[in-house]
Amino acid sequence: MMGDILFLAHRVPYPPDRGDKIRSFHLLKALAKLGRVHLAAFADDAADEGHAAALDPYVATRHVERRTRSQVAAGLAALRTGRPVSLALFESAGIAGFVAQTLRERPIETIFVFSGQMAQFVPADRGAARFVMDFVDVDSAKFAAYADTARQPMRRIHAREARLLGAYEIATAARADASLFVSEAEVALFRRHSGLGAEKVQALGNGVDLAFFDPAVAVERPNVPTPLIVFTGQMDYPPNMAAVIRFARESLPAIRATVPGATFAIVGRNPAPAVRALAALPGVIVTGAVADVRGWLAAAAVVVAPLDLARGIQNKVLEAMAMGRPVVASPAAFEGIEAVAGAELIVADAAGEAVAVIGLLTRPDAAARLGLAARARLVADYSWESRLAPLAGLVTAPRAVAV
Repeated sequence: MMGDILFLAHRVPYPPDRGDKIRSFHLLKALAKLGRVHLAAFADDAADEGHAAALDPYVATRHVERRTRSQVAAGLAALRTGRPVSLALFESAGIAGFVAQTLRERPIETIFVFSGQMAQFVPADRGAARFVMDFVDVDSAKFAAYADTARQPMRRIHAREARLLGAYEIATAARADASLFVSEAEVALFRRHSGLGAEKVQALGNGVDLAFFDPAVAVERPNVPTPLIVFTGQMDYPPNMAAVIRFARESLPAIRATVPGATFAIVGRNPAPAVRALAALPGVIVTGAVADVRGWLAAAAVVVAPLDLARGIQNKVLEAMAMGRPVVASPAAFEGIEAVAGAELIVADAAGEAVAVIGLLTRPDAAARLGLAARARLVADYSWESRLAPLAGLVTAPRAVAV
């Protein structure tokens, strides 16, 4: 085994039931096979703090603390200091102290940072430790997209965040030994913005737990009207909210005009009030958190991902494909997924998604073939073992430049 690894994460990497936690958990598991891992992470709430104990088989030491700073307090601190709000939200003397002590007392060979907010805890003087930065997505581009569609004063606030965070991302990547993104599309975008080349910036893709998301595994299906159209995701996340609101109000009526019994299930925790209100529409179900999303996926005649704004890889699409379900994804949700559009999933924009869903609902044989092809693609290319195979080389390579 190599020397010790310091792993910094903006959220406790467990349970793997949302996009960031899925990736961070599997990275942590893979790193634990390479060396002793020391974890520093934030918890969103008491439940998150309780989950930290489940990581003990993978870590030698851990420091988990509740993130309590509000958006308002972070915003005021960011204005006062000229920093991005994203960084001010995650300031912590406790995390900084744990990092300093760990670097002082442990033989740390690699500092692996998950999510850009946590790079602020990597000291300028880190000795011989290698610094690997997993940005996952280009977060600054997300805020730029928010600014494009927002009204004042949020347009100005988002534009400020995009500008400051973008500069911080570039500065962080410049001092890191390697910077990772979840797809080649995100890599290309960041290289254009930063001017950094392949020796510093590269893709490390997401996988899927193919044994868990397996259509052959018996799961309890919901007792709901069919045919069922399913969307899965965190339902207080603005891009997910915008996607389901538009689909329910614009595309679903057109679908039900041809397939009257079609039901749209919005499956995911913490539905915002605007999402919960959709349950009053004909043919819409809002579930909130569910014990096992696989039952809803297994029951789905079609899974949709109608996102207008998406960064990186959509785990919701990969999981549905792994379950052998036919998927209709927007161009944004499809970006970064290595699959054949038209043969392994359907790609349709807002104007065409209703027609695409109707085509699958009215042609179940074609839908079944699409689902089988989707599962085959995932089995061939998307195991976590194959996706994270380059990780060992990334964390054990010698430092390119002394910083």
